[in-house]
Amino acid sequence: MLRVKVLGPGCENCAHLKATAQEALEALGAEATLEYVTDRAEFAKYNLMMTPGLVVNEKLVSAGRVPATHEVITLFANVLAAEEAGS
Repeated sequence: MLRVKVLGPGCENCAHLKATAQEALEALGAEATLEYVTDRAEFAKYNLMMTPGLVVNEKLVSAGRVPATHEVITLFANVLAAEEAGS
């Protein structure tokens, strides 16, 4: 299962990243939670310097940009594959 967080103050790019993450999850059909975090104190926990940030299973995987949907699908697929290999 993926635990996805989009970190950002509520800007347009943050909303775009959330939509992109949702698209990627739907494309994969993966079981996941998607959370939008606007609390700046939370950003520090992930050492996020530039928003938006994308966190997957408590690891910051993208910061300061909105990756393309195919990039996010690949990120999520790689995390799922690593989870399966570790099981």
